[in-house]
Amino acid sequence: MGKEQEKARDGQLVLRGQQGDRQALGELVDHYHGAVFRLAFRMLGSREDAADVTQSTFLSAFENLQSYRPEYKFFSWIYRIGVNEALDFRRRRQGTEYLDESLPDQSAGPELVARHGELRKEIQAALMQLNDDQRAVIVLRHFSECSYGEIGEILALPEKTVKSRLFEARRQLKGSLQGEV
Repeated sequence: MGKEQEKARDGQLVLRGQQGDRQALGELVDHYHGAVFRLAFRMLGSREDAADVTQSTFLSAFENLQSYRPEYKFFSWIYRIGVNEALDFRRRRQGTEYLDESLPDQSAGPELVARHGELRKEIQAALMQLNDDQRAVIVLRHFSECSYGEIGEILALPEKTVKSRLFEARRQLKGSLQGEV
């Protein structure tokens, strides 16, 4: 499905949802739940917190569905809500951050699993050292695979600012992973 077709489909689902169609809202949740969860997980570092934020993101979105403007992609709108919900959650829980301790798939063999798990933990710990603005652009670009334009739309920033923040965030992330920070 192309981007324009997806935008049209989402627009129809939102319109039906605004008219009280719960099935349409369910389809939006089904389509975007995984992406919102992954965004929240990368922003927060905990599966439990990510699940809470994912739920609050959809609740907030559906409570404010009348404010959705169809000239924007629903994807960008829901992601912006997700970023804001994750940042708000993080501010409320300041000082109680922790990493998700779940292990990767054990079928790869114990040595590879251990190396993969350690690398994931190192990357997540380095992400958590970034400030909220830097973490948001890294997560949106590298984990959610958003374009610079989409990131700008989600965060309400000019594309130049997105590129600048991304450059600085990558520099700090590299330093942190190399033990320089």
